[in-house]
Amino acid sequence: MSSSVVISIVFIIYLFLMLLIGFIYYKKTENLSEYILGGRNLNSWVTAMSSQASDMSGWLLMGLPGYAYLSGVEAIWIAVGLGLGTYINWKIVAKRLRKYTEIAGNSITLSAYFQNRFKDKSKVLRIVSALIILVFFTIYTSSGLVAGGKLFNTVFGIPYIYALTIGTVVVISYTFLGGFMAVCWTDLVQGILMFFAITIVPITAIRVIGGYGSVMDKVTSINSNLLNIFTNYKGESLSLIAIISLLAWGLGYFGQPHILTRFMAIRSSKQIDKARRIAMSWVVISLTAAVIIGIVGRVYLKQNLQGSASEKVFMIMVNNMFPSFIAGILLAAILAAVMSTADSQLLVTASALTEDIYKSVFKPHASQKELVWISRGTVIAVAIVAYLLALNPESSVLALVAYAWAGFGAGFGPVVLLSIFWKRMTRNGALAGMITGGITVILWKNLHGGIFELYEIVPGMIVSSIAIIIISLLGEKPSKEVLDEFNSVETSNI
Repeated sequence: MSSSVVISIVFIIYLFLMLLIGFIYYKKTENLSEYILGGRNLNSWVTAMSSQASDMSGWLLMGLPGYAYLSGVEAIWIAVGLGLGTYINWKIVAKRLRKYTEIAGNSITLSAYFQNRFKDKSKVLRIVSALIILVFFTIYTSSGLVAGGKLFNTVFGIPYIYALTIGTVVVISYTFLGGFMAVCWTDLVQGILMFFAITIVPITAIRVIGGYGSVMDKVTSINSNLLNIFTNYKGESLSLIAIISLLAWGLGYFGQPHILTRFMAIRSSKQIDKARRIAMSWVVISLTAAVIIGIVGRVYLKQNLQGSASEKVFMIMVNNMFPSFIAGILLAAILAAVMSTADSQLLVTASALTEDIYKSVFKPHASQKELVWISRGTVIAVAIVAYLLALNPESSVLALVAYAWAGFGAGFGPVVLLSIFWKRMTRNGALAGMITGGITVILWKNLHGGIFELYEIVPGMIVSSIAIIIISLLGEKPSKEVLDEFNSVETSNI
């Protein structure tokens, strides 16, 4: 039996299991709250693994190793930034957001929370935030579909367009069927599979090459600059702005809806601490291993990968090092990474359009059954748009993720942080922060012409924070109802 047939069988078994989970929860999903947030019934393990699997996406096994392959240990700066961002998000945001979203009208989406937090009867906060989610998540979902397309193309030699189509159909299927609980339980399985793959590959490669010392010697002989954390691969010193830009990836966590919804869905805020410990263990090991894969791949691979082709380093190493059955399992981890993020993004986008626009603006009295089916239809519609954006096989997974990550980080990050910790914040301040943060990211990304190296999330978050503070202080103080609700979060045991 040929290796491609064996790998195909492994993929089919894996996909069947994911669809089975979707079908199981299709039978159990009766209302929009269950479809969108799982009835706030996640345990610590599922919350932790689902949040991190949906966070890291295909770029953990493709984008980051590819960056490390080209740039060397410079990639550590991204890993450090992401690790710190993950920890701070779990430590200071998770518990308070879980409490606040239930106290503020039992909000089941981030947009609903913004509306309920500030008692915004105009619904403008809800609509604007839903539109931001629609724009940036469509781009983000597209990055996942590109990763899936590259996976099937590299492993099976399937033309990119067909590979992209297969991956899109699979993700749509179980997200459409089972909603949030299906997504979270598949994320648990996918997170475990991703962790297994990303740790076993570098360990095996180092042994094959001849040990850690041999790897370091060979990397040095190729390009000693690859092992210097303060220079790029050309030997040029990294500027302070470049280092800040790499570390700034960690700032994005405070505004990522697909991660924040996991905090909102955990059974109780008392389970957050345990979930944080699980999540951080997964993150630290996985990020470190991803960077090592790229560097070791520079030695292990005979061919010299250039540009976006470097994102295939993990796949090529797996194909070369392992028997077909094991290779199939490890390559399925990339599919798991892709699916675990794309499904979450589709679901959050569907919830934004269904709960925050369709129900809130057009049909407030829609039945729960109708809302669930509108949400399922939205999953398909958004996936189609993301699919069209992903048609270019030369697209970089990391570049697409970076753009969307900055958009959410700047558009929502300051709003989330200040809304849960600053009682003087107002609705107009929140609206100003969302709009200025999102627009700054778009303008900085597209108009600076390379003059500034600074990652757009940094100016975006600064401008957003300033706008929130100034507009809030210039306006009327929040009402007693808003202040009382804010104070109640501190003492709540939810």
